[in-house]
Parts: sequence; structure tokens; C-alpha cells
Amino acid sequence: MNPYYITTTLPYVNAKPHIGFALEIVQADALARYYRGKGMEVVFNTGTDEHGQKIYEKAVAEGKEPKAYVDEYASKFDALKHALNLSYTNFIQTSDPAHELAAQEFWKRCDAKGDIEKRQYQVKYCVGCELEKTDSELVDGHCPVHPNLTIELIDEENYFFKFSNYQQALLDLYQERPDFVAPPHRLNEIRTFVESGLNDFSISRVASKMPWGVPVPGDESQVMYVWFDALVNYISTLGWPNETGVFKDFWPGVQVAGKDNLRQQSAMWQAMLMSANLPPSKQIFIHGFITSGGQKMSKSLGNVVDPFEMVEEFGTDALRYYLLREIPSHEDGDFSLPRMEERFAELANRLGNLVSRVGAMSQKYFEGKLDPVNIDWSTREEALDTAIKHYDFKGYVDEVFAVVDEANEAVDKKAPFKLVKTDEAGAKAVLSSIAEQIRFIGRALAPVLPQTSDEILRRYGTMIETGEPLFPRRDT
Repeated sequence: MNPYYITTTLPYVNAKPHIGFALEIVQADALARYYRGKGMEVVFNTGTDEHGQKIYEKAVAEGKEPKAYVDEYASKFDALKHALNLSYTNFIQTSDPAHELAAQEFWKRCDAKGDIEKRQYQVKYCVGCELEKTDSELVDGHCPVHPNLTIELIDEENYFFKFSNYQQALLDLYQERPDFVAPPHRLNEIRTFVESGLNDFSISRVASKMPWGVPVPGDESQVMYVWFDALVNYISTLGWPNETGVFKDFWPGVQVAGKDNLRQQSAMWQAMLMSANLPPSKQIFIHGFITSGGQKMSKSLGNVVDPFEMVEEFGTDALRYYLLREIPSHEDGDFSLPRMEERFAELANRLGNLVSRVGAMSQKYFEGKLDPVNIDWSTREEALDTAIKHYDFKGYVDEVFAVVDEANEAVDKKAPFKLVKTDEAGAKAVLSSIAEQIRFIGRALAPVLPQTSDEILRRYGTMIETGEPLFPRRDT
């Protein structure tokens, strides 16, 4: 068995899916498909984060029971599977009974370790982030991520996780595993945060004020703080606390998260795992945000991009292509309709046209019967593997499209459509070689453009077939 486990973060279900989460889950899907194609057995987890004050307030505002509210929104996120052609194997809701039991068992283990205690809680709190905020993190008294929300002042008795107990253990982890967080500058960022000192954090809320959460074991007057409960999903989805079977085979795994999740994924969660005597994650990949027309996306600006609408307009593979090639893997990137149009045209003109031209010539001149050609792809494959291991999706696609450009250049320079008139065998040899390049392109594109990959490999089987344009002209 050669296991590979990858998981996204779980988006809150207080709004419908947006392009930022589409980026994260398409990145994770590309990784899952790549390693599955290498013969590994892949568990790919995603789902929805369903507890907490933000969601409770939304449900109340809409006059719905919290469970009915979260189920409705969870279905919207699960619909991404079809829209984006995702290959995830697990979809977990944190309101699932099995997850709640796992979260309670996790609490008990941390408590038995002596890492949970009850204290008076006084803090400034951003409901949007579901995180405590210090004065230094606020801008004009507001959270910079959610400037339209009022910072709440909380003064109550809660349970705390002794995060401060794990400062040195976390620093040791980062030292021993310099690739634990990718890219490297994010590891430096979290190391600096931990070195500055860790404050214990609240992991519960008073149930009478905020009842929508997992009950604290042995104290039902409190419910678990949303972050503590939600992070446990990465192992509850594998059947934990049953530590045999799937959990034993697949944990630890790779976690994909946005830069706003760096602290939670690479420090808080790792300390929690240490407290519960469980292995830390295998690796954390941190990606940036998507802006829209150079501005931060927000409902008030009206520039939020709906992935379902983009799929309806451009198709699934074109959106996947944009997200993986246009958006930088490690930094923020921009989404704009003009640039989406350009990337679609690129697919049609460079890839789609190549597949159609060579297929048509093969049919016209040789009835689709070409000769087998052996090409050593080992150097290209090594470059693709290196790009994947560095989460460099743009680099991966660039490497494939270098072959697309080489094949197009061969068509133009060697001109088999002219050569066939004087040297039929020579024209057949040229087309056979280009067809083998196209097969490589089809295989290599499987993690990025799975539907297009399947169609290319179908057409370029033993017999070369033709078909409709891979990226048909759009009415604009």
C-alpha cells in the first residue's frame, strides 16, 4: 500500500462558495489526481465547518434551525464536486455525530494531559475570523480582515488550551522538518510568531449564550470553541479515535490552507495533536488570496466571483486552468474576466487547435493509422514531479505547455500537410512523433484538465480519431 492523504480546510457555511475556496480545492484536487496517477492510494478530504457564533447568528437571522441551515449550505459546497470535476473521497460536516464524538474524545485526551483548564475570559473578539484579537492586530479598532464588523468584548468563564506549553516543541518541529510548511517564507512567518511567545487560547463558549456547538465532555454548560472542534475533522474523517484501519494507514497527511489559516493549521493544530499524543501533520501548504480586478473581494464592492457562474460561462477545465496557471501558488493573485478570456483563447488556440489539426491530418492522409514512436520523457517527468512537490502549479502547467509549443512548432516547420505530397513516409513519421507528444500532453494534463485529458487520450489511442473542438468558440 502506498497511501497519500490530502485535505483542504473546511469553509464556513455562512455564505455560498466563492472563487477563493475554488482555488484551494482545485489545487488539492490536482495533487490528489497526480499522486493517484502515480499509483498511490489517495484519501482526499473536504467538507464544511458548521459550528460557531457566526453560523448560529446567520441561522437565527434566517429563522432556521442551525442544523437545517448548515445542511442547506453544505449541499452548495458539495455541488462543487460536479462543477469543478473534483475527485475527493470524503466530505465531512462537523455537525456529523461521528465527528462530534471524535472531538469530545480529543478534548478528553488533551484534558488528561493537563492541557485544559477553566479561567475567566476577557478578550476582544472578531466574529468574522472566529478569533481573539489583540490591540496591535486591530486597525482603528476594527479587524483588518472584517472591517465592517464590530469587535466584540467577551467577559465570561471558559476553558483554555495551554498553547504556551508547546512553544519549544513547535520550534523543534520546525527545526527538524524545514519543509513542514511550504512555501519557506510561511514557515519563517509561523516560526517568528511562535518565538514571540504563545498565549493560551479559549476553547469553549457558554452554551446559554451560544448553544450551537459540540458539548464539552462533563460540562454541558459549555460548548467547544469552533476552531478546536473543526480542526479535529482532519482525523475524524479517517475514522479516529479508531486508530487502526484508515487512520493508521493514512495519517499524517498534507493540509492545504489559505494564508489566513497559517496560525491555526501549523501551530494551534500541531500543538493540539502533540497534546493528544498523535503525530503532527505531514506538511502544510499555504496559498495566497484571490483579488478581483486588483481589489479585495467583498460583497459591498460587488466584485465577488462565483465559481459556478464561471463554469457556466467558460467550462470546468478552463476555470481549473486559470486557477492553476494564472494564480501564483504561493502569493496573492488576481481574477479578471478579460484575463479569463485570454486564458480560454490560449487553451483553444494552442492546445485545442493542435489536437484538432494533427487529428484531422492523421485521418485525411493515413486513416488514423500512425506508427508507434518511443520518446524518452524522463526529464520532463522529473520536472513535473519537482513542480508538484514544490506546489508550483503554474510551473507544472508551463512545463506541459512547453511540449504543446514544441508540437505546434513541429507542425509549422515540418509541415506534414505539404510533405505528404512528396514524401508520404516522411509525413507519417512526423505526424507519428507529434501524436506521441500529444499523448504525453494528455497524460500530463490529467491533474489539471481531467476532462480534456480524457478526451485527448481517447482520440489518440491506437487509431487517431477526430472530434468537436476541445474548447469551442464562445459567443461574446
